Amino acid sequence: MAAKNLTDTTTLHNGVKMPWFGLGVWQREDGEEVENAVTFALKAGYRLIDTAAFMNTLGIYGNEEGVGRAIAKSDVKREDIFVTTKVWNADQGYESTLQAFEASRKSLGFEYVDLYLIHWPVKGKYKDTWKALEKLYKDGYVRAIGLSNFQVHHIEDILSVAEVRPMVNQVEYHPYLTQKELHAYCKEQNIQMEAWSPLMQGKLDVPLLKGLADKYGKTPAQVVLRWDLQNDVITIPRSFRESRIIENADLFDFELSVEDMEKIDALNQNKRFGMDPDNVNF
Repeated sequence: MAAKNLTDTTTLHNGVKMPWFGLGVWQREDGEEVENAVTFALKAGYRLIDTAAFMNTLGIYGNEEGVGRAIAKSDVKREDIFVTTKVWNADQGYESTLQAFEASRKSLGFEYVDLYLIHWPVKGKYKDTWKALEKLYKDGYVRAIGLSNFQVHHIEDILSVAEVRPMVNQVEYHPYLTQKELHAYCKEQNIQMEAWSPLMQGKLDVPLLKGLADKYGKTPAQVVLRWDLQNDVITIPRSFRESRIIENADLFDFELSVEDMEKIDALNQNKRFGMDPDNVNF
């Protein structure tokens, strides 16, 4: 069932409620810009914030402290905000994941994290990493645990050793990469799908999307984000401008027809703008 308003949630298989729509903060270094974006989002009614514990020379993520500061300053109660972070590839493994989580928790300034994900399926490591996530979950430091960028065969590997089943799989998902097989498998396994880069990193100059935007009186971005929600996929578009953060969330006064949903589905090219999960080398 598609979300009817910005605060609507889906219930994960362990009973935890997770918002359908949120803010992603990748590709920005820690600091005022990230704090402002989270502040704008919370003010606009967002209750899902997605970050990760990683930064390279391009400043991709590494902004947990900024996220934590914005939440601490907000009038919104911590328990009303759903925060996701992730363990980075270099920190995968059992003990190193436990240490990485503690560093993330301190950076955020939280007693607990709502959702903790394995960022990428690093071969030879992700099973041990999953066992660490299970411990964190059982010990009450995280409310839910899951995966990011895992394909069907990776998930099957996890399920072969899991005592706690993954609750979420966050993957690249957009009209050029509809991931039908993976989506169906996750539904079958009661794993909630979540989309990163839902707006194809801004490459929305697509005639069909423009036509549908005109038809519904919306932007191409809003059409795509609505498509996500009607496909029962949580979505976390990235933005740092207040006007765009507000605009992205203006999705709840229209509904795409079945025919138009199918037209968007037909745009699929199996095209990735991000890395291939089967060739993780970073």
